[in-house]
Amino acid sequence: MLCALIACVVAASTAAYAQDYPTKPVRLIVPAAPGGGADIAARVIAPKLSEYLGQQVVVENRAGAGTIIGMDHVARATPNGYTVAMGVGSLAINPHIMKKIPFDAVKDFAPVSQVVVLPNILVSHPSLPVRSVRELTAFARTRPLQLNFASAGVGSSAHLAMELFLSMTGLRMVHVPYKGLGPALVDLVSGHVHLMMANTLVVMPHIKDTRLRAYGVTSVKRLAVTPDIPTIAETGVPGYEVGQWFGIVAPANTPQDIIAKLHAGTVHAVKDPDIKDRFMREGAETIGNTPREFSAVIGADLKKWGKVIKDAGIKPE
Repeated sequence: MLCALIACVVAASTAAYAQDYPTKPVRLIVPAAPGGGADIAARVIAPKLSEYLGQQVVVENRAGAGTIIGMDHVARATPNGYTVAMGVGSLAINPHIMKKIPFDAVKDFAPVSQVVVLPNILVSHPSLPVRSVRELTAFARTRPLQLNFASAGVGSSAHLAMELFLSMTGLRMVHVPYKGLGPALVDLVSGHVHLMMANTLVVMPHIKDTRLRAYGVTSVKRLAVTPDIPTIAETGVPGYEVGQWFGIVAPANTPQDIIAKLHAGTVHAVKDPDIKDRFMREGAETIGNTPREFSAVIGADLKKWGKVIKDAGIKPE
């Protein structure tokens, strides 16, 4: 009887707490370096999310270990809605490439909503003497391991997108992993590396000002914002397709009332016409799906990337 009474009191206090939420700033953890797609997405939606919640949403970068450091920080946070993450696709990748992860990608997080989905674009420094996917494959085939490609780190979405491309074309290149997409992009633009798969949020500005050359998008269809850039599938690699997403996740056991409010705030942000237009101009599509739908996406990606990683021969480290 006493235990039941205590449980009722705790439940009642939790419900009241959730109704008052938030009463102080909310930390939105980006598990990657500044300048990457997750960082851009977080900073674009933060003002509108703040507007809806009535409290400031503070974006905080906690990069390292292929997003593990930032995501572990959120997994261990008190499940009260004041520490959440801009989750990235690596949440479904890392379990397949790392022997020891301090959290469970499914059990330790409560999905809130996807923010955007976007393709990658295969780009190079303009000094590379090829101008299409077909020319690139012909050029690289006669130069095995002479070309290199950058990524945000081993097992990052961009890394695996490139590994899938190499697997489907039979090409061999040297992987140069960086600690984040931002640093990798700096070296690519500077000409220190040859190629990279990178999401549209990051590379589109550099394509427009011709500092990078685009070969193809990883989506099924061409992007409306850049109809002149073909898909990789239509330019010599039939069936090739890779997407990337960013979305809000909270620690597991966060009260449902708080999840609901965070979800409503995220939808409020991504449905804003200015934000939708901003993302669209960078080749990204805003989503705002339900926690259940987002959870299904993560589960499907766990299976998909597990197969890609196995086929690419990438061993857990």
